[in-house]
Amino acid sequence: MTRYNGGYMTHKLCLAGATGWAGSALAQAIFKADDMDLVVGIARSSAGQVLGDVLSVEGMKTPIVGSVDEALKFDPEIFFEFTRPDVAKANIIAALNHGCHVVVGTSGLTDADYREIDAAAQAARRGVLAVGNFALTVVLLQKFAEMAAKYIPHWEIIDYAHSGKIDAPSGTARELAHRLGESQLDVSLDAMSGPKESRGLRLNGSQVHSVRLPGYTISIDAIFGMPDQKLILRHESGTSAEPYVAGALLAIRNVSKLVGLQRGLDSVMEF
Repeated sequence: MTRYNGGYMTHKLCLAGATGWAGSALAQAIFKADDMDLVVGIARSSAGQVLGDVLSVEGMKTPIVGSVDEALKFDPEIFFEFTRPDVAKANIIAALNHGCHVVVGTSGLTDADYREIDAAAQAARRGVLAVGNFALTVVLLQKFAEMAAKYIPHWEIIDYAHSGKIDAPSGTARELAHRLGESQLDVSLDAMSGPKESRGLRLNGSQVHSVRLPGYTISIDAIFGMPDQKLILRHESGTSAEPYVAGALLAIRNVSKLVGLQRGLDSVMEF
């Protein structure tokens, strides 16, 4: 249950992926927040250790466990999923069944996965906030792209990431394709000459191209074309996880207000 601490409503959290690139930055931000209590972290490689020792944060006493089942024994109110796409859905369903609200930061989940997650969230009367990317610039890109798609029928999405990223398209690209829907093709994929793969993936009606090369962190282009003009909306990430922290904290503070699945950080923001 939510606790009150000196007038603050304190959210009890489990962070899955607590020692990862983004998870470790988020763990430190949660530790500093007056209204949050990180009661347990999940990281198989560091199970049995104390998170503060692993992250070199003095005073952080959060225990690290190696599995969701172990973590749920600490009775968190909110479960933050920041691991890998191959285990994320099972983690989310287990947390919902235990009575947790869930924030999803892991990318690579499909629309079918989200339909299953939504059904579980509705049955549990809990909220799930799935955010492909917590950066404010991504939220704005998504909103601007939705506006552009109302007036420009042709667009394509280019998704850039480092060569070691295992999911393609990224969660950011999947979310954008989900929002934009059907892009017009003057030459259908069936009518084109040559391998259809050269035109990218047809995802929810949008053409999506995933580039995985050294030198990139995470970037995305939404390119809109009209006769004799084009509009390019681009988000670029640097090498730190800092851009994602503020958005992740916002998601944590708002997910318990939801029932069922909501996609995108803007669903709990005012525009």
